[in-house]
Amino acid sequence: MSQSRLALAFPGRLGAPGCRAAIEAGRWLPSHGVPLAPPLPLPLPRWAPPRGLASARRLRGGGAAGNGCAPFGSPAVLALLPEEAGALPTVLMGHGGEGGGRRGLPGAAGPPRAAAVPCFGISVDHNDILPGALRLIRELRPHWKPEQVRTKRFTDGITNKLVACYVDEDMRDCVLVRVYGERTELLVDRENEVRNFQLLRAHGCAPKLYCTFQNGLCYEYMQGMALGPEHIREPRLFRLIALEMAKIHTIHANGSLPKPILWHKIHNYFTLVKNEINPSLSADVPKVEVLEQELAWLKEHLSQLDSPVVFCHNDLLCKNIIYDSTKGHVRFIDYEYAGYNYQAFDIGNHFNEFAGVNEVDYCLYPSRETQLQWLRYYLQAQKGMAVTPREVERLYVQVNKFALASHFLWALWALIQSQFSTIDFDFLRYAVIRFNQYFKVKPQVSALEMPK
Repeated sequence: MSQSRLALAFPGRLGAPGCRAAIEAGRWLPSHGVPLAPPLPLPLPRWAPPRGLASARRLRGGGAAGNGCAPFGSPAVLALLPEEAGALPTVLMGHGGEGGGRRGLPGAAGPPRAAAVPCFGISVDHNDILPGALRLIRELRPHWKPEQVRTKRFTDGITNKLVACYVDEDMRDCVLVRVYGERTELLVDRENEVRNFQLLRAHGCAPKLYCTFQNGLCYEYMQGMALGPEHIREPRLFRLIALEMAKIHTIHANGSLPKPILWHKIHNYFTLVKNEINPSLSADVPKVEVLEQELAWLKEHLSQLDSPVVFCHNDLLCKNIIYDSTKGHVRFIDYEYAGYNYQAFDIGNHFNEFAGVNEVDYCLYPSRETQLQWLRYYLQAQKGMAVTPREVERLYVQVNKFALASHFLWALWALIQSQFSTIDFDFLRYAVIRFNQYFKVKPQVSALEMPK
């Protein structure tokens, strides 16, 4: 789950008293609802060029967590986006491996290929992020005067660590430095994340990815407001969300046959829970034997629903949705779990997120009427024409059944985090909440029948 899922709710929102004025005065970070830090004190140390810079002209690749740079000769995306080509060194983006199909290979049809992204041989200290972040900024923004760089650390995150670096008050040029959480390679394929980032960027659905480094990445700050549970139930906003999801779901594999990542991901998580976490499970968590039976039932039951396999975000909680009121659109952020998956899972997972993360309340799960309207917007955008009530009802049944798999997946994920994460968050409690909701709604959801 992304930095946003794993983030405790930030204390401010645009609607809070005094917040709008703070934003206009440049003292607030609107996409994340936190106050900005003052300029760094003088003097700042002058960093020497990083030793790892020599590896910046290699291909990204190699290693289970994608923390190395492979030699030339690896599969690569060969073209730069025109508007970005002049600002980047001649580095090619590694494009091998599985999980996303053969996207963007030479000769394949589709959108402009993703821009090349430097891979710096720099590792940022988890316990002292600022020096490493400034080292990266010196490479990415050499024209910035070190004494003028402002930073804001996001202290509420509970997976990755994030620092915003900028100079101007309006933050039109702001670099986000994200450091991966410890042991998150157990949960996230970082190579796949970078490929997905680039793929979405090529389709106009993601910010610029400036670079990767050994234990993180740097990317463009996206202007707008991160939504909360109270926002995503507003019809004018959930229409935009449905349209954006429909757009992402049209991204295709350029002729290859994508496989859904759901069962592979759940199986991996379950294996970790069974082999490494089982002895420490709470009495409130179902026994491993019960979980194994439920997993088998889910796979048998859901695989029969014929939900299309499409390119999915797979983690569309509220804080991963940025609303830009000036442009009248939403964009999704954080692509750690993106990949080809069942259409109905992506939507059902989003509907589960109406309940929130910190103070989870499933009374907020969208009503049937809200879901039908949301799904109608989605299908009309996807098909480009009016849809029948039967089509909407069919997707409604699929979505609510796949929402069960969402509960199961994130409950397993939280059990793993409870064992390995060093962040102060009650992952075990979150796991219990998700398992409880799974078993609570399973009978009524199982009884739903596809329309004739």
